[in-house]
This record gives sequence, structure tokens and C-alpha cells, in this order.
Amino acid sequence: MPSSSESSVPQTMAAMVLIGHGGTDKLVYRKDVPVPKPGPGEILVKVTATAKNNTDRKAREGLYPTRDKGDVTSFQIGGTPTLTFPRIQGADVVGRVAAAGEGVDPARIGERGLLDFNLYADERRDINLTPDYFGHGADGGYAEYIAAPADQFHTVENRDLADAELAAMGMCSYQTALHMLNVAGVAPDERVLVTGASGGVGTALIQLCRIMGAVPYALSQREKTDALLALGAEAVLDRSDMQGFTEEVRELTGGAPLDAVMDLVGGDMTDRFIDAMVFDMKRRTTYPRLSMAGASAGNLTEIMWTRIYLYQVQIFGVSHGTRAEAAQLIAWIRDGRLKPVLHGAFKLSQLHEAERYFVDRTKDFLGKIVIVPDSEWASHGAGFALTS
Repeated sequence: MPSSSESSVPQTMAAMVLIGHGGTDKLVYRKDVPVPKPGPGEILVKVTATAKNNTDRKAREGLYPTRDKGDVTSFQIGGTPTLTFPRIQGADVVGRVAAAGEGVDPARIGERGLLDFNLYADERRDINLTPDYFGHGADGGYAEYIAAPADQFHTVENRDLADAELAAMGMCSYQTALHMLNVAGVAPDERVLVTGASGGVGTALIQLCRIMGAVPYALSQREKTDALLALGAEAVLDRSDMQGFTEEVRELTGGAPLDAVMDLVGGDMTDRFIDAMVFDMKRRTTYPRLSMAGASAGNLTEIMWTRIYLYQVQIFGVSHGTRAEAAQLIAWIRDGRLKPVLHGAFKLSQLHEAERYFVDRTKDFLGKIVIVPDSEWASHGAGFALTS
């Protein structure tokens, strides 16, 4: 039986429940959802903020085909679908421990923390071959409570970080970003292009490059130049004008090619990114590396394989990350080396509006949107209120 102040944990809760693949009409706000019970080794977390990720929309709309491009399917790397309905989405959860399951120290009750969003297949710390996540293979944080493994709920007591700000540094973006850099072997002083630089993974990549000693170049809209430079970008290239992209890179780098590209865009742009890594191979000291974790500009890219193998371009596909990378990120958050990039907050009951805002986001959009339960709004959301 869980150890807690039983009278403080209700039997039911409010939650946004996904009832099937489709539009936002498939997200139903309910106030009668049973509060989950923490099992052995688990805790019950009272949710105060959950960051919104693009994977929420893609999973809802069934946009994860791996073979037939017309498929409507869920993320199922393990071989079988784990997204079943009804499902509560939301991966990057912040809150406080409300109850402790069997084998968990009751002294943890009351701790504030950030959830490592992964549903790991095993205990290995260095590899994650069949990634799944809370909000997809198990219920997530678009609710007032969530049950999760105690060892994946990392205490972060930094008083200078509000709960919404901590959620904005959630693992879905930051762990993916760190894994992109790690698998590509990015080293100090290397020139790294960050595409989709204004989003959650992009802003994480810029910060992580600086922590690791690499030099990040951002690809984004010109209107976001000042904000991205302040975040740590060396320069910002305009994604709306790609005709002279390689020449612009030459000018910015003093004639040197990019060492690596962190690609969140895909589509027709990917070939241009390769151009910017191979235009002067004699100046390179390492292989060109392309690390991919998104396809916002299109799921299909046409590339000549002769370009790939003759220029020895190394391509890495990235989804999620490892336990070791989660631990590293938590250490950097606790040390204050990572900063939140929070765009604003919506109430949980306004998730439909938040989804529309996210899809139609304006030129001033930078960072993350956070969803706060209505019952926690006054304490954790109102100060970051965002409406369209």
C-alpha cells in the first residue's frame, strides 16, 4: 500500500483524455478520472506543470509512419503499438511527490522534481533501443496526478526556478538534444548548425553546445535573431532565404565548412545542410556529421547516395536518449548551467487552445509552452499566462 497522507489524495482527478487518433476533438476534458495508484518502486506525483511537445500532436494525429508514408500510426519502435485509448498525454512533468509506493522511502513525500519522460525497456544506462514515453505508452502529465518510477523522478529544489520554468527544461527536448550531440561526437570548438532553432530541442541544442564548448549557428526566422543570440547562438541564418545558404555559411565561418548539423527540419533543406559541410573537404579534420531528430519541413528527402558515401557523411537518427544523459542534464539544471526558455502557459482545460496556438505560433514564439492543471493555475500558471 502507498505511504502518504491518504486524506490529501482524492479518488478522482481532472485530466485531458485522448480517445483516438484525429484532431483536437479527440482530446476530452474530464473531471472524473481515477487517480492512479503507485505500485512497487513508484511514486504518485501531484502535477503542477507539464511542457507541451510536438510529439503530443504527432502521436494524436498518427504521424509516425516508418514504412508506408500514408500510414496513420503511433510511435511503436518496440514492434507493437503501445498507444492505446483512452490515454493521457504529456511527457515533461513537474510536480511534488504525493504518495510513495512499496519500497520507496516515505520521506520523499513533498519533494519537487522533474520526471525523466522515458519508458525504458531495461536498466542499461548507455543505450535506449526501443524508446517509448509517458503520455504515449503510459499515462502522462495532462492531469492532476501521475504515477511514475521513483528513480526517474529527479528532485530539483532550485528556488529560482518556478515549476513552469522547470517543466520547460523537460527531458523530451533536452535529452533528445544532448543525445543528438553525443552520437555525432561533437567536440569543443566545432561549428554546429542548429536547425529549427527556436523550438524546444533547438533552444536546448544552443545551450548544450555552449556547455560542451562547441559553436552553435542557428537556422531560424530573422525576427528571432536577438533572442537566439542572447541564448548563445554565434549567428542566425534566415531559413526563409536558403538560396545563398552555403555562401552565407562561408562568410560566417571565415571559409570553413560546418563540422556537424543538428537537423530538426528534414525535407528539401537537408541536402543544403550537407552542402554546407562538404564544400571544402581539405579544411576538415573530422567526417561531416548529420544528426537528425525531426522532420518539420517534410518526412521525405531526396539525396544522392554517392554524395553521402564519397564525402563520407555520417548520418545519425536520434529518438530520445539514455539514463546517463538524463542524469547529466539534471546535474546541469541543479547547477544552474541550463536556463529555461518558457514562452508561456495555458490551463489544462484550455489544451485545445494551446494546441491551436502551437500549430499557428507567431514570429515571436521561442521555447516551450507549459500546461498547468486548473487547480494549480493560481500558484504555478497565472504568472506565465499566455492566450491567443
